[in-house]
Amino acid sequence: MAIGKVVATEKNPTTIDDFYFWTDKRCQLKPFDVVVVKHIENTETYGVVEEISHITDAPSYLAGFISSDFGSVEHEPLTERIGMNYVKCRVVGNTKNIYTPVLDGSLVLLADEAQIKEALGLSDIKNPLPAGFIEMYEGDNKKVIPVHFNSHFLIGPEGAHLNISGISGLASKTSYAMFLMKSIQDTIEKSEEDESVAFVMLNVKGRDLLAIDEINTNKEDIDEIFPIYEKLRLEKKPFDNVKYFYPYSKDIAPTTYAATEDVKNQIKRKCAFQYKYIFEEDRDSIDLLFANVDDPNETMESIVNYIATEQGKFNNITSWEELKKTLYEQTQSGNKDSSGKEITVLSWRKFYRLFNKSYEKNKSLFANRCCERHEVRLKEQIQNIKKNEIFVVDVAKLDEETQGFVFGDVMRAIYDLKLGTTDRPEKEIPSKVIIFIDELNKYASSEIPKNSPILKQLLDITERGRSLGIILFGAEQFISDLHKRVKGNCATLAYGRTNVIEISKGDFQFVPPVYKSMLTRLKQGEYILQNPVFRSLLNIKFPKPIYKQFKNG
Repeated sequence: MAIGKVVATEKNPTTIDDFYFWTDKRCQLKPFDVVVVKHIENTETYGVVEEISHITDAPSYLAGFISSDFGSVEHEPLTERIGMNYVKCRVVGNTKNIYTPVLDGSLVLLADEAQIKEALGLSDIKNPLPAGFIEMYEGDNKKVIPVHFNSHFLIGPEGAHLNISGISGLASKTSYAMFLMKSIQDTIEKSEEDESVAFVMLNVKGRDLLAIDEINTNKEDIDEIFPIYEKLRLEKKPFDNVKYFYPYSKDIAPTTYAATEDVKNQIKRKCAFQYKYIFEEDRDSIDLLFANVDDPNETMESIVNYIATEQGKFNNITSWEELKKTLYEQTQSGNKDSSGKEITVLSWRKFYRLFNKSYEKNKSLFANRCCERHEVRLKEQIQNIKKNEIFVVDVAKLDEETQGFVFGDVMRAIYDLKLGTTDRPEKEIPSKVIIFIDELNKYASSEIPKNSPILKQLLDITERGRSLGIILFGAEQFISDLHKRVKGNCATLAYGRTNVIEISKGDFQFVPPVYKSMLTRLKQGEYILQNPVFRSLLNIKFPKPIYKQFKNG
């Protein structure tokens, strides 16, 4: 369908990068729509709409005021002014790779579905993985087109790691990450390729992820979700093979936002466990409690090494309580024991204060042994994760330092698994393990101390994880807060609704002005997506979660 013609003026010539065309003022177009321009040698050039402007023959605003009977809003003019819309488009391709500028007067048409896919790089996608859908045009010309990633550019080996940013509560960051992981689980399960995926998700907010193997109970949601899942050829059911891990507490309630009865039922079904940290097994992980503590003189690190190597009074300690007692002794200025004297008393006091703060809040988590079958060490469980399994680790009710401790422990366990330091045969280990963490800025912001063990681990995963099969899916409110090496190594970026302060940052310099404005008013379930396979930024939409939702939590 023809909608206008290219116009090249002295001030705004067509170039190999962009062009303008005029169209009727009633023609409904919007940013991200694709148009086709007839070009030389019977080729077609594809353009993506960036800006739409309306112009009339009025020489000034005053002319408009005068023509309305000197400012009468009720006045109906006898003759309408001559007016049109003109549209700026960015060139994204040509059917024969001819990139000379399109010519003035060339016909501009709406694209059909095949042309849209060709223009955006969505046709003939290898290793297709549903990423959502795009809505093109308005009114009678509206088209709904599924969008697929090439999975090799999302979870490796060609590209890896996903970062999702957007305002909390409005951008649906967790929902989109979960949709993609559902898509991955369904797709890889059916794939004939010799690859497998396992997932480790950290639940950091309320009860968000604590019933992902149960169907959404809202009928209105389901009526909306199922047709989209059908179009994307996804299984119309929640996640399979899920195991939940809750911080240990005898009464359950103090350490999780999940309903006590729900947790008990999950334990009965053998899909839920309570994790503990045993001193003799986990003493080497103490450094993770101090991941966000500034340590310019590396005294905290020295103390951790001192404890881990069982020097001085720390020899033969078998419990966290004994550790606390021995640390306290080191804080006393009158301590007669000469061991550890190369570390100042002030440093011991700082270490003791920080350790005791987390220990006293989570005494049940730091235990002496696992007594019941549902009591486990998280590290051991992760190192035995099976293909297509999903582990949800609940940390939502823990304090920030202990959340970091658990997250760091999870990452180390996955790293050890993939580096082959466990006894498992390689063929039994999932070829890829995806870690999902919301509020990633807590552990990988530009303000985190450089010596943070968690930051070091995250940098290693984003830089080397692709080759090891460790994939990071992270989310945060503002991508500008993230460490540049973390976000720089993410092959896929998803931008949700944000604010005007954020879009003024350097991370959005490449985004056209109109798209930046759109970022401040995106709806829930809507993202602007960047991936190496796509020829342009895509304004994609995705369905609501298919798993159970909690209104409060």
